[in-house]
Formats: sequence, structure tokens, C-alpha cells
Amino acid sequence: MALNDHSYLVDKMTVKRRAMTMARELRKHMTLAEIVFWNEVKNRKFYGFKFLRQHPIFYDFWGKKKFFIADFFCKDLSLIVEIDGGIHEQQKEYDEHRTEILEVQKELNVIRFKNEEVLSNINGVLKKLRKIIAN
Repeated sequence: MALNDHSYLVDKMTVKRRAMTMARELRKHMTLAEIVFWNEVKNRKFYGFKFLRQHPIFYDFWGKKKFFIADFFCKDLSLIVEIDGGIHEQQKEYDEHRTEILEVQKELNVIRFKNEEVLSNINGVLKKLRKIIAN
């Protein structure tokens, strides 16, 4: 790459800008289950841990900057919480691949809860989450 070749920087900024725009839109259109979970963890309500919602996680794939948007991310716990709706039944392979990248390359822990579980038993979800982080 030549000294005056800024294409890498432009590409990197484009990816970041696209991720931030997408995350912002997802925050505006959260599912009911995501809203219920968010209301329980926002403002450090969950044992003082800071959670971010619809947060971009960047990674490298064959030298290219890529990203996933985590439903919820807690940096202090290196934890991603995914709230899965019906679409995830049709994209199990994609979700497994995504989880592998996040856990291996980014060294993050990923846990998943189904929409129905969050909506019908948020206290049980929080109890499971607490048990997972206590280990």
C-alpha cells in the first residue's frame, strides 16, 4: 500500500459508519422481548454491570473489517446476550458461525434466550444469567 493510498482508511470508516447506522436503526425498532430485557439491565440495574444494546462488534475476516450487531453487550463480563425470535430457527448455521467467530476470535461469551422465554419468565432469564456470570 502506497503512503498516499487512503482506500483502507475509507473502507474502514465506511464499515464503521454502516455499523453505527444499522445499530441506531435496530435500537429504534427493538422487539418486545428486547425491550423487556433492556428494562431489566439498563442503567446498571443488573448487579452494577453496564450493558449496551444493539452494539456493533467488529472483527477481521480474511483481512477485511466486518461486524456483527449484538443484541446486548457487557464489556466488563466479555458477554453478549442474544434474544432470539422466530427467524433464528431458519438461520441456525449462520448463528453458530457467528457465535464461533465471537467466542474464538473476539474471546467473548455468547448466551441466547428465546423471545418467549424472556416474555414469559424474565425473572428466570435473569436468574440463569446471574448463574452464568457467577461461574
